[in-house]
Amino acid sequence: MNSPMDTPNNMDHDEVQRVRLAVLRREHRDLDEAISALQEVRRGDQLTIRRLKTQKLRLKDQIAAIEDDLTPDIIA
Repeated sequence: MNSPMDTPNNMDHDEVQRVRLAVLRREHRDLDEAISALQEVRRGDQLTIRRLKTQKLRLKDQIAAIEDDLTPDIIA
């Protein structure tokens, strides 16, 4: 009898991280587009723009952490 961990619907750690990475990258692009749109109208709420930029930086940090997790350590 197979355990639940053997089913094809379960993903390993790297697969989950890759999916999460794709989602975070999409969110980062969406925030970038939103910030650009707000800046183009020149009447964009500066507080909102600042908050979006802060959120974008947090996403960038999360993306970098996942990329580091997925990159194997190479000992020279």
